[in-house]
Amino acid sequence: MIPRVVIAGTSSGVGKTTVTVGLAGALRKRGLRVAVFKCGPDYLDPTYHARAADAPCHNLDGWMMGREAVVGTFERASRGADVALIEGVMGLFDGASPTGDEGSTAEIAKWLQAPVLLVCDASGMARSVHALARGFATFDADLHVAGLICNRVGSRGHLELLREAMGSSLPTVGGLPDERALVFPERHLGLLTADRAAVPDSVFVAWGERVAEWLDVDTIMAIARAAAPLPEVPAGDRIDEGVPRARIGLALDEAFHFYYDDNLRRLEGLGAELVRFSPVHDTRLPDVDGLYFGGGYPEIHAEALSRNTGMLEDVAAFAAKGGPIYGECGGLMYLSKGIRTLDGRLHSMVGIVPGEAQMRDRLQALGYVEVDTLAATLLGSPGLRFRGHQFRYSDLQLETDVEHAYTVRRRRGGAVFKEGYRVGNTLASYVHAHWASNPLLAKGLVDACVAHARRMR
Repeated sequence: MIPRVVIAGTSSGVGKTTVTVGLAGALRKRGLRVAVFKCGPDYLDPTYHARAADAPCHNLDGWMMGREAVVGTFERASRGADVALIEGVMGLFDGASPTGDEGSTAEIAKWLQAPVLLVCDASGMARSVHALARGFATFDADLHVAGLICNRVGSRGHLELLREAMGSSLPTVGGLPDERALVFPERHLGLLTADRAAVPDSVFVAWGERVAEWLDVDTIMAIARAAAPLPEVPAGDRIDEGVPRARIGLALDEAFHFYYDDNLRRLEGLGAELVRFSPVHDTRLPDVDGLYFGGGYPEIHAEALSRNTGMLEDVAAFAAKGGPIYGECGGLMYLSKGIRTLDGRLHSMVGIVPGEAQMRDRLQALGYVEVDTLAATLLGSPGLRFRGHQFRYSDLQLETDVEHAYTVRRRRGGAVFKEGYRVGNTLASYVHAHWASNPLLAKGLVDACVAHARRMR
């Protein structure tokens, strides 16, 4: 039994992340251990949750993961915590389908039997808040909307007016003032990653103080503690740490940090020791049996990556020896011949994939995809199907033919295209895969690393 609450919004941009971050800080100030989660495929908001809670943030995505993996991930990651905070995605009922729960915050809340706190932007609003909140609270009889948080209120008097307008139909557990000085900074993909250079500790402290002052934290905790018992975790989706079998180098720094924590736990559960290294700062590869380059912002750090010739040469040499290398999105860009930034400059990269990643000034791909493998790769045999997500501002300009290992189908519109670039034992793609959709992929990568280790003995 874990006290838990979903922090959902009436739409995107109403302040869900601010409320989650502030509430995590306020609860930690009370001495509570807080587990944090983010609905959907987002990599950026979780960096704020992790800072605020001083604990890893885990994605819960109904479309990519399915119910068993969502419940299993939540149960595992909330062990030992006093309370779990789950931030929603977009509006409460928005997801992969315009007519159903699939991929929505509401779906996750029902799977976890968790009460919902609804966040709205109350600026310029009075009695209309009642109509808004009542519509959300009664839209789905199987969902328990337990309280309302009014964000961007103009004053204490405004908040009291809103509370009076709501009456007894839905508890108003508080609101937060509109403080532009504390707004989290944004970039083209959304919020900036919550590193200390971009977001100082003082901002997190301030929002924790605002929540403690403006929200009824005792009532919120009572709502969280009133959650029904967690559904039984399916035995088939339990992940426990396995006996070490292979060492996988995990690129992790300011250029590469977009990883689903569930994916990493699956690798460890299969016996992978994850060895973290920095393609920006480390001049040599660690002693590993495989490499995993996730997404991130390699274009922002392209000059530093290109200058680090020792690392580039080591990665290329590892590939030449048949070492398994897996790259996603930013990882694909790094493994290409170079990244051409918006100023027209070409920054040389590893050069395994024969083409350059060209940055664009507008979005090139956004949304869920389903992938079928066309050939045997380091992820396993042909015919594997899995789900993932794309969100990118670059495209790959190939210079020569290269084997396409994937057929990709977009969730919206159904367009089909070939992707997934395989060169030797390297596989790179713009797709951020979630391995809960097919656990065989994690096993394939670990097995490929084990096989390489045996060959090199």
